[in-house]
Amino acid sequence: KTSISYALRYIGKAYDEVTPDDLRLYLAKRIQIDKISKTSADNERRNLSSFYGWLQKEEILLKNPVRKVEKIKVTKKRKKAYEMIDLEKIRLGCVTNREKAIVEFLASTWCRVSEMCEVKISDIDGSRVLVHGKGDKYRDVYLNARAKLAIEVYLNERNDLNPYLFPRAKYAGDVKKMAQNGAKKDWYKKPEYVDEKGPMDKGTAESIIRRIGRAAGIENAHPHRFRRTGATMALRAGMPIQTVSKLLGHNNIETTQIYLDISDDELEQAHKRWVI
Repeated sequence: KTSISYALRYIGKAYDEVTPDDLRLYLAKRIQIDKISKTSADNERRNLSSFYGWLQKEEILLKNPVRKVEKIKVTKKRKKAYEMIDLEKIRLGCVTNREKAIVEFLASTWCRVSEMCEVKISDIDGSRVLVHGKGDKYRDVYLNARAKLAIEVYLNERNDLNPYLFPRAKYAGDVKKMAQNGAKKDWYKKPEYVDEKGPMDKGTAESIIRRIGRAAGIENAHPHRFRRTGATMALRAGMPIQTVSKLLGHNNIETTQIYLDISDDELEQAHKRWVI
């Protein structure tokens, strides 16, 4: 809503007077004058398209002007997986057993961070974990020995009744209030600091990984990178891409290929090995 209101104010016309040329000029100015990235500009284009698509569907407008506005081409960069040394640095950078459990869970299961946050203790059955993924679909992911041990040690420190594997803090988001109440990094050990029902949110998990990464000297550390790392390492070790795709919860292999961090040298070696 905010980006749409901003765009209409910027253009200076009512929503039903905006033309495709107005939108093209707006996006060009955002890139050239406001210096936003092409990715951000295309996100704005998509938001406007959704807005006008809804207006057309509800028969408020006959046409969607964004349909004639070309998608903004963005140069795709190869996204990097963690190196093995990076993973070890992250492990060493964990301060609490909760942080260790989060890192090992992500490294073993290749879960989306939102999926991890929704996992309940009751969803864990030995090495198998049932997660609720995109498209309202459930799938099994798996814990290796290191992840199982990290989670066991972490859970043994908890004494609360929150059903989630990684619960929300009672004063989540309020650092000052947490500090006033004497909470420390191991706050999860004390039931009075743990929310009764809610799970840790996605933003909290992302902040934890970023903080650990910064302390370890690793650039661009974030939870989603564990998915790319797991998929890449498994493929290098010989796992069929169909299996990698299924473990990631993808509907097609084309999506999985986006995740893989395969270098030109590796492609050359694979070509020498397999192509006669």
